[in-house]
Amino acid sequence: MSWAPQYWREIPYRYRLIGSKCMDCGRKYYPPRKVCKCGSENLKLEPIARKGKIYSYTVIYYPSKEFQGQEPIIVAIIETEDEARFLAQLTDCTPDQLKIGMPVEAVFRKYRTQGDKGLIMYGIKFRPVLERD
Repeated sequence: MSWAPQYWREIPYRYRLIGSKCMDCGRKYYPPRKVCKCGSENLKLEPIARKGKIYSYTVIYYPSKEFQGQEPIIVAIIETEDEARFLAQLTDCTPDQLKIGMPVEAVFRKYRTQGDKGLIMYGIKFRPVLERD
């Protein structure tokens, strides 16, 4: 189950949060798409906003084997400031800190390690923007 070549091929999108924008209706997508919901194929690559809010989220307490030791894993639908929506993992928080509509920001974090001595995979996760005292 080696998906390292696919992982490395997707690095420009994964590391820089590059999505696509429909030039006909203005919708943004991450990861990039070739066809918009409106049916247009007139999409161009464009950076996605690195700030947004939690649209919805769920907490995984019993993850698959490759993610054991990281629980609880919090996965959210993020709605960015430029109205792109996509699934992302939340980090640097606990489930009791979260609320729908809470502001979040993109950060660079470790995803997982492939095998015991395998490739360490990094990418974009989001963390809450917590009010500071």
